[in-house]
Formats: sequence, C-alpha cells, structure tokens
Amino acid sequence: MAGCAGHGPRARPLGGSGRTPGSTYSDRVVDGRAGNTRDRLLRAAADLIAAAPGEPVPLRAICDAAGVRLPTLYHFFGNKEGLLDAVVEHGFEQYLALKEAGESTGDPIRDISHGWDAHVAFGLANPGFYALMYGQVTPGRRPAAQDRTNRILLGLTREAQRRGRLVTSPERAAGHVLAANVGVTLHQITGSPDPELSADAREATLEAITGGRPGRRADAERSPAEAAAALLAGLPDDNQALDAPETVLLKKWLAAVVRDGTGPAGDPNDPD
Repeated sequence: MAGCAGHGPRARPLGGSGRTPGSTYSDRVVDGRAGNTRDRLLRAAADLIAAAPGEPVPLRAICDAAGVRLPTLYHFFGNKEGLLDAVVEHGFEQYLALKEAGESTGDPIRDISHGWDAHVAFGLANPGFYALMYGQVTPGRRPAAQDRTNRILLGLTREAQRRGRLVTSPERAAGHVLAANVGVTLHQITGSPDPELSADAREATLEAITGGRPGRRADAERSPAEAAAALLAGLPDDNQALDAPETVLLKKWLAAVVRDGTGPAGDPNDPD
C-alpha cells in the first residue's frame, strides 16, 4: 500500500529461487498439506514467476515442476488465468501479512508515509508478483485481498480526517495515495530504482492530501520552535478565533518560543 500501519517487517522476496530454505513464497503458499496437488501447482507457478519476473510462464513448465499433467491443472484452476489469479491472491495475502504486522507510529500521516516506502520495497523485492498484483488490470475486477489492503489505507486517512489533517475526503485521499504509490512502484520496477523519485512523489502526495507545505519531515517531527514559527507566520491579525489583544499576546508567546529555539523563555508578559 500503499499505507501500512507504521514500521513493518522488511520486504522479502516471495519466490524460491536462490533463497534461504524456509523463506520462499512457495513454502508459504501451502496450507499445511504438503502433498496437495493444487498446492504443488501453486508452488511451481510461484517459483517460476519469481525466477523470471515479467516473463511468460508456460503451463507445461508449471505442470512439469509440479509433476502433473495439463488436465490436472485445468481440473483445479480451469485455465492459466485461473491459476495466476490464485497465485495473485496468495501474493496479496503475504503483502497483507506484512502490512498487518507493522507497528503504528501513532500519527496516521507518518504511518501512510512509512506504508508508501514499504509498498515500494515490496514491489522491488517481488517484481514478478507485483506486476501480476497491480500491473495486469481486468476492468471491473480486483482481488479480494487487495480490497483488504486498501481498507487499511482508508482507515488511516479516516483517522487523519478525524484529527483535522486532511484537506479532502478520506476516500479521495486514499485513492490519491494508492494511485501514486502504485504508479511509482511500477515505474521503479520497469526502470532503474530511484529512491529520490519515490521520496519526492511521496512528499508531494502527502502535501496534496494534507495541504501541508513541502518538506521531508512530518509535523510531529518538528521542533517546538519550528512549529511556533509556522503558526506565527500563518496567524492573521484579524482571525475570527481571537480578539485583537489575545492575538497580540499569542504572537508574543510564539515569538518567544522561536527566539529561544526550544521553548518559552520566561514570562512572555515581561517587557523585552
């Protein structure tokens, strides 16, 4: 997602080729029945996809790797598309597990930012699966597991709205983040990975949904002096929340925080 709940486990390749035993996607595809023919077909397809990202996967190669004949594949999945749909569902299940294992920072915008980076990392670590998950679009259809990952992102944007952090609806904000995150990830997969491009796109997207000013740090990471300076710069003399004397006093307090650099220095009512 785009947009997981804070820091999560590092993205690991889902395929089995050249990987440490016990860490392959095919090991995680099975549901505990090692001898299950359907699972053997899924394992074979998963490993072949991971071994040659973006390359076509012949059905006969999948069947040979699984030790079955073509009619058996058709029996379980109907056709090649049915098999790939099943593999994609498992890919989303693994991605969902990574997202749900993430720890929240307590700030929904920072969680979306961390989720963006985790989404890109997952795509770069699993280009073959990512291309199937997000790059091959069937109008009017998307895997059910994708809806579950999208709901995590929507939950974060709704929390951001509740805290007054959005300048648009949670649904539009989530759609904006997802579209940009997926687009950047596919661009990185098809070209050379560019961390700066991803970071720039992430910050521009967050700025668009929050109306915040450009910058690499979230509001929660500002120093008190920086936060005071931003509020001071944006506080008009004729604001509707405070009368004139209150506004003058608040500006004096904020100026004291900015001068001190760390916090209020003495009584702001004292003469300078």
